[in-house]
Amino acid sequence: MLTGSRIFYALKKKSNADTTVGQIKELLQPFEYTKIDKIIDVIFATAEDVETEEIEEETSQAEARTQIRTNRELLNAKRQSAVDSLSIQLGVALRRHRQTLFWNADKSVRVCAVVSKRYERDYQPYWYAYHLTWDEFLRGGEQSYFMLVCMDRQQAYAIPLNVVQANFDNMNTSVRPDGRTYWHVALGFVRGAELVWNLSKAGKKIPMSEFAVSLEPNE
Repeated sequence: MLTGSRIFYALKKKSNADTTVGQIKELLQPFEYTKIDKIIDVIFATAEDVETEEIEEETSQAEARTQIRTNRELLNAKRQSAVDSLSIQLGVALRRHRQTLFWNADKSVRVCAVVSKRYERDYQPYWYAYHLTWDEFLRGGEQSYFMLVCMDRQQAYAIPLNVVQANFDNMNTSVRPDGRTYWHVALGFVRGAELVWNLSKAGKKIPMSEFAVSLEPNE
């Protein structure tokens, strides 16, 4: 049987929302009478956090209604492989903090690693969202990266936080029904094979090769 602390740890890793984690922590504190409505609220809030992440990681805005999904176990395995490779490249041990968020022991190195499937379109074969909550997490580190993982590629791309922030005005944005805004991060191909970050508002393309992290062993 799971103890309260183990339940909290398991749910904490599944949820990216600090408000939800706070609710879970409060719920596990001793109280005199069980409040079923509060338990139900927290369960649905946690489920919504996980569902939101699945949709936003794997589905572009144009395909949001279809909610096309990649097998979650494969997605998480690919994410972990990318983070492990970055750990080796940086020479630091990164551990999971939340579903997409990682840091080292002293929290000075931080990574937000998100995954995209391959879409059948050369102008935007990979698409990601970048959320304000992720930006707040990354800003708390001394060395932080927004890591883009592609399901069908043996390279991931660790973009330093300062590069992401310098291009906020060059990215398209969307507002969710709850009022939260997120930035669009779209990758595309030029000259047939070179992968670039498409900053359509500025008419700018940044080669991803400078951020590449090999997922191949011994490379």
